[in-house]
Amino acid sequence: MTCRVLLADDHAVIRAGVRAMIQDIEDYTIVGEAEDGKETVDLARELEPDIILLDISMKRVSGLEALQVLNRHSPDCKVLILSMHTGPEVVLEALQKGAHGYLLKDAAAIELRLALEAVRRGDRYLSSAIVQPVIEQAVSKVNAHSEHRLTQRQLEILRLITRGESTRSIANGLGLSVKTVEAHRAQIMKRLQIHDVPSLVLYAVREGIISPDD
Repeated sequence: MTCRVLLADDHAVIRAGVRAMIQDIEDYTIVGEAEDGKETVDLARELEPDIILLDISMKRVSGLEALQVLNRHSPDCKVLILSMHTGPEVVLEALQKGAHGYLLKDAAAIELRLALEAVRRGDRYLSSAIVQPVIEQAVSKVNAHSEHRLTQRQLEILRLITRGESTRSIANGLGLSVKTVEAHRAQIMKRLQIHDVPSLVLYAVREGIISPDD
């Protein structure tokens, strides 16, 4: 089934370039284009795309503002941020507000395809160039220590999640079913009262479960 993509960016040249790359990817099609956050929200309601490629810096209504509205009114649309901003604070804010992934605008066509496929599956995607700065930001801000509240199996799965492994990859690597890994993931988030991957990364770094060099 063809994945329907809404492209939101206030620069026509950027939209043209991304459109050209997506046209070369099998089973993906651009169903609409928006120039600002408000138009993005309106078109998302009208067109009901599967994925929204969303810029952060746009006129009138920013991508981050649009993201909050999209989460409320178009919850079935997965949002992949496409931005030039590499600051870890911006990346974390976008993810915490509901983005499913964060891709840099200078990404090659192959990385765009990988990001789209990951988000389409329901996985998270971060450009490799921003993973390390995000972890380093977490280390610089967090210095509290608390007791691990997870089983050894849950700690093992947590390490793999924070390293960007997909649910299926974790299941295959540990010899578990996808449903078992999903159950462990839900238990981890419930036990830690953490409900997004960026915050899991913060927790894992703070507790020494992973190191910034992992």
